[in-house]
Amino acid sequence: MKTTATRLADPILEQLDLEEPRTRRVLEQVPEGRNDWKPHEKSMPLGRLALLVATMPSWIPMVIAKDDLDLNPPGGSNFRQAPLGTAAELVAAHEKAVADAREALRKVTDEHLMKPWKLLVSGRAVSEEPRYMVLRDTLMHWAHHRGQLTVYLRLNDAKVPSVYGPTADDPTFG
Repeated sequence: MKTTATRLADPILEQLDLEEPRTRRVLEQVPEGRNDWKPHEKSMPLGRLALLVATMPSWIPMVIAKDDLDLNPPGGSNFRQAPLGTAAELVAAHEKAVADAREALRKVTDEHLMKPWKLLVSGRAVSEEPRYMVLRDTLMHWAHHRGQLTVYLRLNDAKVPSVYGPTADDPTFG
């Protein structure tokens, strides 16, 4: 790992490289046949959460390439993502998302990362920040959902791997 960042994208890329194997270890433990399971009626289903965790790095090239994202665009969203049924499919989707994110981060300039990016809901801006801040926050958001997924694993009697430190199932330091 590099110790000195020379571009705004460097610390984001470094953190992505640290979080990728941690996330892969969690995705490898997602049980099959439980996509609809939820710990509570208000909770996200396991399959949707696992897919989100696997593919969140794909948000990085999207933030770099687009100026905004509307979560409720006129006419509704046409984005549909097919659920993935196995841990191997989740890991493959994760590896692709990370590879695409790395490529985008390697190519982006500081000037572009300083430009604003907007999150919209029904055409109304709910957040506007420089892209580098949105990308940094995306990595924190990813860690949050990965943490949720580890709780889902425990509640489904699946192994909880080491992420940052030992677990009852994995005594290593992630």
